[in-house]
Amino acid sequence: MVSRGATGQSQSSDCPFCVPNPATVIHETSTCRILRDNYPVSPGHALIVPKVHIADWFTAPPALQAELAALIETAKAEIEKHHQPDGYNVGFNAGAAAGQTVFHLHLHVIPRYTGDSDDPRGGVRWAVPGKAAYWGDR
Repeated sequence: MVSRGATGQSQSSDCPFCVPNPATVIHETSTCRILRDNYPVSPGHALIVPKVHIADWFTAPPALQAELAALIETAKAEIEKHHQPDGYNVGFNAGAAAGQTVFHLHLHVIPRYTGDSDDPRGGVRWAVPGKAAYWGDR
């Protein structure tokens, strides 16, 4: 059920990002939150979510997209208060076919550490099995 929260923004009562556990909130602005991921891929994995309940990046207005993107640096700084990653993957899943399971827009900021995978080349390209290792086809 979608309703209006205290700020007047639309919220869904069954959405974990509309009213997150306060213990997961790392940083908050008037329009967005940075949360600790409940199922982290790596230590420090964070999510950037708008307070308004909106399905995905492509249905968000440009101003909200800009606010979310601007918070990537803030998420990185918050992660680095407690972790020393060697790199990052940043992105989102839009739609069930892309692996989205919570239909509230969220950006993943995933710290990467040397040795956390045998061969990190290809990064997010591993989302489609067999398509990441393009360098082996040359």
